[in-house]
Amino acid sequence: MRKKNALLEYGVYLFILIFVLFLAPKYLVEKILVDGTSMENSLHDQEHVLIEKISRYFDGPERFEIVVFTKNHGTYTKTYIKRVIGLPGETVLIVGDRIFINGEELAEDFGKDPMDYAGIAAEPVLLGEDEYFVLGDNRLVSVDSRDYKVGVVEKEELDGVVILRVAPWSAFGRVE
Repeated sequence: MRKKNALLEYGVYLFILIFVLFLAPKYLVEKILVDGTSMENSLHDQEHVLIEKISRYFDGPERFEIVVFTKNHGTYTKTYIKRVIGLPGETVLIVGDRIFINGEELAEDFGKDPMDYAGIAAEPVLLGEDEYFVLGDNRLVSVDSRDYKVGVVEKEELDGVVILRVAPWSAFGRVE
C-alpha cells in the first residue's frame, strides 16, 4: 500500500513538473525578452515580461494593452511587442501625429515622441473582424502596423498580453 501511495505521489509530482515546464508556457503564461527600443518608455530593451496567453482564445486584447505577436515573413518569423490602438471593425487613420479611430481623434499619451510617419494609415485602414492595429510607444523608431511589412495583426498571430515586468528586479511590477 505504501509503495502504491509513493508511486501515485511521484506521478503527481511528475505531472506538475511536466505542466510547469512544457504546458504552462505554451498555453497559460510565458516569459518574453524585450528586444529593442520600440516600446520605450513603457518597456526597455532587455527587460523580461510575462505574457498571459488565455485571452487570445476569447475576446482578444483591449485598446492600449501591450501585446506580443509573431509575424511570418516568408523565410523567417519575427516576434513583436506593441500597443493595441485599433480594434476589430474600426477604421484607423493617422494625420500628422494624431490618431483617428472611426473619424474621432484618439486621446492617448503613450507615444514617447510625436509621430512623423503615418505609413499605411495615411489612408483609412478598415480592420477586419479579427484584426488589430498596433503601434510602438517609441513611434519614431517602431516598426509596427504603419509598416506594410507588419501591417494589421490577425488574432491568430497574437501570442499574448503583457501582464508583468519580471526583470530587472528593480523594475518588477505591472506594465501600464
